[in-house]
Amino acid sequence: MFGRFLEIGVATSDIAASVQFYERLGFSQRMTSDSWPYRYGVLSDGRVHLGLHEHGLASPSVTFVLPDLRDALQPLRDARIEPEQTSFSDDRLHQALLRDPSGNAVTLLEARTYSPSPPGSTAQSVCGYFSHLSLPENDFDAARQFWEQAGFVALAEEDEPFPHMPLTSDHLNLAFHQRRTFDAPLLVFECAEVQATMLRLRALDIALSAHLPRGVDRRNGCLIESQSGPALLLLQAND
Repeated sequence: MFGRFLEIGVATSDIAASVQFYERLGFSQRMTSDSWPYRYGVLSDGRVHLGLHEHGLASPSVTFVLPDLRDALQPLRDARIEPEQTSFSDDRLHQALLRDPSGNAVTLLEARTYSPSPPGSTAQSVCGYFSHLSLPENDFDAARQFWEQAGFVALAEEDEPFPHMPLTSDHLNLAFHQRRTFDAPLLVFECAEVQATMLRLRALDIALSAHLPRGVDRRNGCLIESQSGPALLLLQAND
């Protein structure tokens, strides 16, 4: 009902600094279109695409492409999902902003804003294997109902490394965590050797946060705080 996943949209006041930050982590730039009237770039590790917007958009925002957007909004309204904002200007890309039950942003666009790359054309980042985007949710059941209408399938709740509900889809995996665990969205990665990864990050002068989500052991995980996007949580992969 929401269309095809495009990117995780991130607002930044300094796109050059944001690009440099993600490139140091091993992300690569994608070719973008001139869809936006401000500076815009896309960084990817081949699994997750981060859209950097030098603009004050709702951030982070899970962004989808939904053709014929104006007409496609009616089924959402029929499902009691009312857009918070819409823009159907003749000279700009049509878009709509939604919010899930806990206020996490979802953006619907009528067309793509960057060129896709062939699978396997981008190397994995220093952060490891991108696993999922984890969202803070007050009510897992209400959030599950909302995101299932976007094509996600909820799985059984898990307790490690902290209580969360995973959701899967063809192009992006999600999870829900309680705000008492961590009060903001997380980009979650799995590392074969997280301690070795931490040493490599320090060698790259990437600062590791003194704070971790509740329940994460410092021997098995670390957190990188981004100036412009969700924090990156790196976890030891299970054998």
